[in-house]
Amino acid sequence: MISLTCFTSFFVCLHFVYFHCFLFPRDALNLLKKSPTPRTAPGTITTAAPSPAPTPKVPPPPPGSRPNIPPVSVPGKPGAPGSFTEIPATNVRRVIAQRLTESKTTIPHAYASIDCDMAAVMKLRKDLAKDQIKVSVNDFIIKAAAVTLREMPEVNVTWSGDGPHPLDSIHISVAVATDRGLITPIIRDAASKGVQEISASAKVLAQKARDGKLLPEEYQGGSFSISNLGMFGITGFSAVINPPQACILAVGTSRTELRLNEDDQMLHKQQLMTVTLSSDGRLVDDELASRFLDKFRANLEQPQRMALA
Repeated sequence: MISLTCFTSFFVCLHFVYFHCFLFPRDALNLLKKSPTPRTAPGTITTAAPSPAPTPKVPPPPPGSRPNIPPVSVPGKPGAPGSFTEIPATNVRRVIAQRLTESKTTIPHAYASIDCDMAAVMKLRKDLAKDQIKVSVNDFIIKAAAVTLREMPEVNVTWSGDGPHPLDSIHISVAVATDRGLITPIIRDAASKGVQEISASAKVLAQKARDGKLLPEEYQGGSFSISNLGMFGITGFSAVINPPQACILAVGTSRTELRLNEDDQMLHKQQLMTVTLSSDGRLVDDELASRFLDKFRANLEQPQRMALA
């Protein structure tokens, strides 16, 4: 005999199977709608995955807007990359290179510059030209340097062995540019010659230098050198000492400047020329070079008195 309790349990199970296993479609849909959403643990932040940014579309440049870049050319001769033509040096060029290298490696060069007022020299040149006497500015410079060397014999020296060797004569070497290089013919005993005589000698020697007809005694044995680049518009430069000499004077072009006159405190036009003395520091120190330039300027700025010296 089946008890009432068992019968009741059977009826409950049958009711559960009926309602949970034999659902109509609409009941299943309603059940899905009522299903709980997923739960997230407290403190957890959920973010949606970022969508990729759209790639910007760059419109192509219109025809003709691109720059016209020329092709790059590599220097060199066609078919012979890195080749060169060797130009043989002349005997004169070899001697010049040897002496310049010797000068810069064995002589401690020192430099000092000063401005000279050229007004008196220019006026005297014009006065002489009226009498058909033609002399150059460089002729006055040669004379001024020679007179200054006579007044300051301690500068007219050379380095011989382990010490200075005074020179008895004042022979001025004048640099002349030629096709074969720079040649320095010599104005001998320049201190005892007048400006006109110096001018005549300089013209003859310069022409012989350009023609390659200088004799050895005409370019060997100088005691002081002068290099003038004023005719090329160079305002100032430093020259290399011509060994075994102690000094060389580099001369620039004359120029007009306004300078304050200390007497009347007024601005006045001055025609100035810069000269730079390159000296052997073993023989001519800075103080001696300064005194030489100061005396040279005084002689050059008083050409009439210098001509009588």
